[in-house]
Amino acid sequence: MTWQKWSYMDHWVLDTPQGGQNPYFNRRYLEQYIRQLAALGFRGFDTFFFYLPMAAQLFGSVKKFEEFLQDEGFDKITGIFSAYPNATKFTAPHVRSTHDRIFADSERIVEMVDGLAVENLIVMPTNTYFQVAPITDEKIKITADLWNRVGEMSISHGLKLSCHFEFWGGIRTPEELALFFEYTDPRYVFYFCDTAQHTIAGVDPLELFRTYRERCSGFHFKDTHTIDRDEAYRTPPDAELMAPNVSRWFHEMGTPEGLVDFPSLMKEIVSSGFDGWLTVEHDQAEVGGNNYAEATSVAKWYIDNVLEKVEADR
Repeated sequence: MTWQKWSYMDHWVLDTPQGGQNPYFNRRYLEQYIRQLAALGFRGFDTFFFYLPMAAQLFGSVKKFEEFLQDEGFDKITGIFSAYPNATKFTAPHVRSTHDRIFADSERIVEMVDGLAVENLIVMPTNTYFQVAPITDEKIKITADLWNRVGEMSISHGLKLSCHFEFWGGIRTPEELALFFEYTDPRYVFYFCDTAQHTIAGVDPLELFRTYRERCSGFHFKDTHTIDRDEAYRTPPDAELMAPNVSRWFHEMGTPEGLVDFPSLMKEIVSSGFDGWLTVEHDQAEVGGNNYAEATSVAKWYIDNVLEKVEADR
C-alpha cells in the first residue's frame, strides 16, 4: 500500500441517455462515479466550487455529501477549485477595483465548507493571457495584493490559498512566477503544482518544486505531449480548446509520449518530506473517443506500479 495520500480532481463526463453529462446530473450517477474512484483506492476528493451547491441539493448538504464519500472509503473533501478564466468588469485580479467582489466570492466558498476538513482553496490567480497582456510588474503586484488578502482570510478558516497556474494564464513564465512569489506573503499564499500546465509553458515542475518546496500545498498529476513553442497560449478565447494544431493538451500518466518525468518528481517529493495530498487530474480525457474511467484506471495503475516503487525505495 502506497504511503502517499492520493486524491482525485473532479472532472468526469458520463454517458447518459441525455448525452455526455457531469456526474452531478443525478444522485445515482454521482454515486456510481464516486464508487469507481473508491474502488481504485483514492482517499481524497478535490472538486470545483460550483459543484458544491449541486452536491448539497442531491445529499442535503455539503457535509452529508462528504459523509457519503467517507462511507465509500474516502477520508474527506481535500480541495476546492475556484477560477475566473475570463476577465469581466467585476472579476479581473489584475484590476484593483474588482478585488472586493473576488474577495466576497472567496468568502462564500470558504463558508460553504465551513466545519469540514478541506485543506486547500485552489485558485487560478489570473485571467487568460490575452485579457491580461501586456504583463507588467505592476499588474503582478496588484494580483498578488488580492491573493494576499484572500489568503489571510482563508488561512483563518484553516484553508491554504493555493495558486494554480495555467499555461495560458497571465502569470506563466519563470520570471513572472518568481515576481508573484516575491510579492505574495508565504504565510498566506501557497502554490499548487500542475505538472502538465507548467511543462506546456516551458517551466520544469521538478525545478519549481525544488525552488518553492516550502510553499507547495499540493499537485495535479497529469501529463502532456506538447510544449507550447508557437505561443498558442495567446489564442482567444480559450487556448486549451481552440489553439491551432493541438487537439489535446493533456494526457494521463503512463503514456509513452509523456514529457513529465514523474519518477524524478516523486523521488524529490519523497526525499523532501512533503506530506500533503497528491492529486490525479484529467482534462480532455474524452478527446479522441477516450473516456475518464479508462484514463483514471491507467493513471492509478501507473501510481501503483511505477510511482509506488519510487516511494518504496525512499
